[in-house]
Amino acid sequence: MLQVGDQAPDFTLTTTSGETFRLSDQRGQRSIVLYFYPKDDTPGCTAEACSFRDQYEDFLELGAEVVGVSSDSEASHQKFTQKHRLPFPLLADAGGRVRKLYEVPRALLGIIPGRVTFVIDKQGVIQYIFNSLNRATDHVSTAKDVLAGLEK
Repeated sequence: MLQVGDQAPDFTLTTTSGETFRLSDQRGQRSIVLYFYPKDDTPGCTAEACSFRDQYEDFLELGAEVVGVSSDSEASHQKFTQKHRLPFPLLADAGGRVRKLYEVPRALLGIIPGRVTFVIDKQGVIQYIFNSLNRATDHVSTAKDVLAGLEK
């Protein structure tokens, strides 16, 4: 199981805009708030995404990029992004390969993909892991607090 202090596993996925996102390309550039969520346009996932959206400038000021990951398709991500004006990329993890790489557990008797947020520093080291399906918006405030602590 991944832990704080581990090197974040590298991966490559396609963004909402059709571009390639490679985690290793971010090293030395900025921290990453990598959040895995169950499904586009569901109540908890929408609340989480909109909370990240509403505080996105705070993340940029803290030197971080927010990146959302689910197994939804690029087309689903595009609709979700447009509908809620999300300024950060969503990554299509078809088949859940990256979810497995990050050992994100399933929730509710293994039926629903879990909701886990990783704060990864500029060197690619995991600084924080937050796992809660029900406390969707807590992922946002907790990630900001961790990033603020990294800047000191």
